[in-house]
Amino acid sequence: MKKLLLNINIILCCLLLLSPSVTAGEENQNILTMEELSIKVMPEFAYHPNDEKKEHPPLLIGFQGTMRNLSEQPQKGQIELPLPMEEKNFQIGYVADYSSDLSKVYEIEYIIDQEKGTISWTTSEEIQPNDVYKFVVEFYTDTIMIEKEKKSLSYQFKSFTDICLLNISFIEPLQAKQVVLNPAPEEKKTHADEKGIYSYFSQGIKAGEEKSFTLTYERNEARPTIELMETQGQPPIDTVEDEKDPAIFSIAAVSGAGVLAAGVFTYLSKRKRRKN
Repeated sequence: MKKLLLNINIILCCLLLLSPSVTAGEENQNILTMEELSIKVMPEFAYHPNDEKKEHPPLLIGFQGTMRNLSEQPQKGQIELPLPMEEKNFQIGYVADYSSDLSKVYEIEYIIDQEKGTISWTTSEEIQPNDVYKFVVEFYTDTIMIEKEKKSLSYQFKSFTDICLLNISFIEPLQAKQVVLNPAPEEKKTHADEKGIYSYFSQGIKAGEEKSFTLTYERNEARPTIELMETQGQPPIDTVEDEKDPAIFSIAAVSGAGVLAAGVFTYLSKRKRRKN
């Protein structure tokens, strides 16, 4: 089977948040450092809310980043993030950032530059000195390969900057069988209490360093995981939607707690907007 390489050579073109006093002609310095980046690869988890035809199994990928302001001044500015917009049926699902105490979540109005293949946004709040800035970006593609009941995907991540802690997690869809990941994750580095989640933790990642993975599995269920979770009451979507603040899901996703939290939050947020 011909492998389709999901090549996400992501570069933060504007990783620096520049204070108003800094101009393009002045010498740049690293104002923000990437302390942690969590990537969730979620095959057949959910379709994009705008999808009308659901003939191909979707791939949802989420990035949750934690950056720290190393300057002595509060910072507010623009971040520009390239994404693999050339991939089949690429669609941005959700972009947000958070208040410094994680008590608020802000869905961001972003700008798409098709020619450059980037999205950009302005931080919702000022980042105080030595404080952290947290963001989440989720997108969908149709890059899962199909051969009858067998599904496969190849995923490659090339680091865009130095990262103190990198966590790449693969979340298998419900009712998947014969799941094989290469390289095989170390048992001690997976979520032992969370079945179906396989994690790879790395420290001290340098800019340009690459991580490559392949995932194969068998599945004859056409419904995505989020729909099965609704029918099985995992979680009770209507109850959560009516009685709880949806920010709980995003905060859990950014902090690393919770299962499938980022995808659940995307689904709830989009479904709310459709109802309204």
